Amino acid sequence: MSNPILLITGASRGIGAATAKLAAQHGYHVIVNYRTEAQLAEKLVNEIRQHGGQANAMQADMRDEASIVALFDQILENWGPVCGLVNNAGILETQKSFSELSLERWQRIFSTNVFGPMLCCQQAIKHMRQHQLKGSIVNVSSLASVVGAPHEYVDYAASKGALDTMSKGLAKELAAEGIRVNTVRPGFIYTEMHADGGEANRVDRLAPIIPMQRGGQATEVAEAILWLLSDKASYSTGSFIDVAGGR
Repeated sequence: MSNPILLITGASRGIGAATAKLAAQHGYHVIVNYRTEAQLAEKLVNEIRQHGGQANAMQADMRDEASIVALFDQILENWGPVCGLVNNAGILETQKSFSELSLERWQRIFSTNVFGPMLCCQQAIKHMRQHQLKGSIVNVSSLASVVGAPHEYVDYAASKGALDTMSKGLAKELAAEGIRVNTVRPGFIYTEMHADGGEANRVDRLAPIIPMQRGGQATEVAEAILWLLSDKASYSTGSFIDVAGGR
């Protein structure tokens, strides 16, 4: 029997890459999706293969419906239906107060952080239904959806709030079909994303306000994602795991 196909979006670095490595160790054939960082994605795939795992890198832009549809079609044609999906791709932009934010910025963030995962969910559900799979979807949100990220990323937080709501509704809609939808909400995690927002050392600056007094590692988030994907979480859907050091 072939390894189950798991698609991880935005998997060339950070939480996505850590999840890809761990998933391969758990016997998944991992599809490492990337938008622009082909070299990083191929390096990750090679590392997984060197350790005996199965992986392939595939480009697709989460802002573009045609690109997402083509991604799922190519996966099906080459390896089979997707039985697991991790919606990990996400962006944020430079820290600013809400009054400084533009509509264009909001549109960019929501295109990737909300519409992309929704489109991927639609395509994954098609695969699962057509092939009668009891699949699992894990959406990577953020604790920002709860705390709001004032003075920094209110728009990013709002996009993750939308993702949380979609996850809850979709979980209830699909539960009777055996397709589970759950969410992981990371807190302050050491990833390259903070540099995208203009403050590479943000986690260290904010560590004192975290009850555990430290930032988290991408591997710690990956463990939660893999549990939700697995049959060990067979009675969990519409659930949220906060990996945030007690925040």
